[in-house]
Amino acid sequence: MADTSLLTLAQQIEQLHTQTQRAAAQQINSWLSVRNWLIGYYIAEYEQHGSDRAAYGEQLLPQLARELRGVKGLAERRLYQCREFYRAYPEILQTVSAELQRAGLRQTLRLPTRPATEPAVASPDLPGIAPALLLSRLSFSHFLELLVLERPLQRRFYEVQAVKNSWSVRELKRAIDSALYERTGLSTDKAAVLARHAGAQPLVIADVVRNPYVLEFLELEERASYSESDLETAIIAHLQTFLVELGRGFCFEARQKRITFDNEHYFIDLVFYHRILKCHVLVDLKIGAFSHADAGQMNVYLNYYREHEMTDGDNPPVGLILCAHKSDTLVRYATTGLAEQLFVSKYQVNLPSEAELQALVREEQERLENEGSQ
Repeated sequence: MADTSLLTLAQQIEQLHTQTQRAAAQQINSWLSVRNWLIGYYIAEYEQHGSDRAAYGEQLLPQLARELRGVKGLAERRLYQCREFYRAYPEILQTVSAELQRAGLRQTLRLPTRPATEPAVASPDLPGIAPALLLSRLSFSHFLELLVLERPLQRRFYEVQAVKNSWSVRELKRAIDSALYERTGLSTDKAAVLARHAGAQPLVIADVVRNPYVLEFLELEERASYSESDLETAIIAHLQTFLVELGRGFCFEARQKRITFDNEHYFIDLVFYHRILKCHVLVDLKIGAFSHADAGQMNVYLNYYREHEMTDGDNPPVGLILCAHKSDTLVRYATTGLAEQLFVSKYQVNLPSEAELQALVREEQERLENEGSQ
């Protein structure tokens, strides 16, 4: 048996190995981003100087890729990505220049004194995150996910959250795919929505059910006179888009699912099955505000499904009441103590305003900067 001092030495070496490996990987990621930014700059500068060069047009990058066949990892698609990376983040210039100077490469690599492209600023009142922080905390794979976002304010939101929460690329993609930006701007409890995405936790039903749901694709006017049947018909007509809004894992199963008690029929508006959580999700649509009677009705549906529709391997069913308005206090009193999982969410037919989202991003960025200065 090894003595205690030897075990301590082994633990120290393991810790050293882990931390230095992590630091080395971070350096590699950072330099890869620097390299790709410089490639993008060289391409942009080449395109912007001289009519003979501009004549290449869209054939420039395919021809350049052929000339670079011997350089691994610089296929045509990567060259396009490098150019977009530079165009989206020209403000990285000073940080790149400083890194090259530190590495003794400043004299051998040509750099401009100022970027050829002006930064795409989200707002005059919302300065960007320090480029050095972005390069040190985000890999080029992170930037590729961010480049898909066209609106500068939207991209800024995900930059802040990715840096603040040390998101992996997979976590960043999950946040973007689940419309965290839009849902956070709409939510009355923004901190709770952000906290839910702060770490890679096992998927639970609370992660699946959103509040609110944004149904602008239905093209229904706010507060217009339409029935629950009209709402249901519009959702079915846009079922594919509605499934995207519901999130990953939902499979459509039934519309107006009939259940019968003593020859009296009841109809569940929409039934889905969640293939990841292995449970049915029953949706009840309400045009107006939520009432306590809605909770009682849904509880009946859930009890029926638990007894008659569950099969081996299924988890208990989940109820979702989708309404135009709700009182959180009434929801709490109406659902507390129920044996079944029942959620009440609002739907909204309009996205939040740019001003609301800008205020949210500014607040998060200030919090990030304050944490970094402590």
